[in-house]
Amino acid sequence: MRLRHIEVFNAVMLTGSVSGAARLINVTQPAVSRILQHAELQLGFALFQRTKGRLTPTSEALTLYPHIERLFAQLDEVQRLAANLKTGESAKELRILTVLALSYEILPHAIKLFRVKHADVAITVKALHSPQIVSALALQEADVGFLFSPVVHSALAQEHLADGRMVCIAPKGMLSARLIKRGSVTLSDLTKLPVIGLDVLDPVGRSLNQACREAGVGLEFDITVQTYHSALALAHHGLGIAVIDTCTAASADLARVDVLALEPLIPVPIKALWPAGKPGSVAVRAFVRCFQQALARAV
Repeated sequence: MRLRHIEVFNAVMLTGSVSGAARLINVTQPAVSRILQHAELQLGFALFQRTKGRLTPTSEALTLYPHIERLFAQLDEVQRLAANLKTGESAKELRILTVLALSYEILPHAIKLFRVKHADVAITVKALHSPQIVSALALQEADVGFLFSPVVHSALAQEHLADGRMVCIAPKGMLSARLIKRGSVTLSDLTKLPVIGLDVLDPVGRSLNQACREAGVGLEFDITVQTYHSALALAHHGLGIAVIDTCTAASADLARVDVLALEPLIPVPIKALWPAGKPGSVAVRAFVRCFQQALARAV
């Protein structure tokens, strides 16, 4: 399909008629009909069924349309960027990626700080798993990402922002008064207690499993989850002890759970990443500083 075919097809899908499509793209009705027929001839199949003057999309048209929608969304982005470049400005948009654990408490506070001086910057946020963040940044599909643990990738630059640690979230009454008074627990204190396991493919989950091996402690993981907030939610409902990072622990309901330090210390480094070949804009640098300030409150 040529671009003109796609434009007409999209207009007909949006308006449901030749006359509506003609008004939308500012051409005559005969021109719309002619272009549509040429597109169908080139494709080798019908795009619309014509009954009593109305156009009904065929199954082939319905299959094509989601791809056409994505194409027009990308064209809109190109037009916005071109308009910004024409005025000598960079695109006023900040595309942020973050692991889910940092999206609940830290990210909203960072955005609030950022908005004080950069209220005109449009912000897009996606919460993804660490490998997806690395891949998207390497392809320059985002401006900055935040995740746990260091990353070695030739296409990415990174900055260490803070050191969190793993803590123990226990439902009220599950741990002894002695441990609560002490304010900390060891891995061996958790043996024979229901502990919520973390995905072994997750950086924090791997750190917990490695610490257990080094301490010679075998924990009972009756339930295993993929996200730290899932572990926290289960602890809130009394289903087990969550061993999670300090950023997620900031969301803990202290009326329902006890939060204790975990010994030995299992560090959770927090990093900012961005494409190495693309120097961070003023907005990116400013947001990283705001994110670091938000982290300082939690860790």
